[in-house]
Amino acid sequence: MLTRIAAALSLALLLITPLPADRQREVEQIKNATEVFTEVMNIPDKSIPQDLLSRAECVAIVPSMKKGAFVVGVHYGRGLVVCRKENRQWGPPSMLTITGGSFGIQIGGQAIDVVMLVMNKKGINFLVGDKFTLGGDAAVAAGPVGRATSAETNAAMRAQILTYSRARGLFAGVSLKGAVVKPDDDANRDLYGREVSAKTILLEGKVGTPPEAEPLISALAKYR
Repeated sequence: MLTRIAAALSLALLLITPLPADRQREVEQIKNATEVFTEVMNIPDKSIPQDLLSRAECVAIVPSMKKGAFVVGVHYGRGLVVCRKENRQWGPPSMLTITGGSFGIQIGGQAIDVVMLVMNKKGINFLVGDKFTLGGDAAVAAGPVGRATSAETNAAMRAQILTYSRARGLFAGVSLKGAVVKPDDDANRDLYGREVSAKTILLEGKVGTPPEAEPLISALAKYR
């Protein structure tokens, strides 16, 4: 009871105390990621299969990844990743960036939401390194959508990371081969108020979950 009261008081204090500008940016990223995940999972018959979510070790969300193109396509996004602890509960978020490019005759630009499922422990090791390339260092595949039975595909069973995107209301598996993912150390410092590595956040269990991330953790916890 006392713990709940203390948590409520801490949240109330956060609401009335202005956040530093840099930390506010990361808190906004967490809020946006929560909205993306919730909206995606509410798409009738087109969401991420729940059996895949229950097996995933980590979920990464990049809201509004910028994608522009004029002959050469480029994309850049900032987001976060949350991984399971040893007890299978979701741990605190670590911020990340994703960059990459594609070649072809493309004109135009758009912002897309990206969701990635890390399906095994080896995939977590990539997340806590300096950087890794999707489809190069880590085996990646476009994730299946729909009912749970659709998850049992060869690609889903072999891939370390399954990738999805949402653009103009359409949510589907997408290949992000060639994209480079790396921890955002500056964003983690802004969020946690000290230098803290992705490894410390995701693997070592030495970092508590910020109150602002609790809605995201609660949304993920629905799909154990």
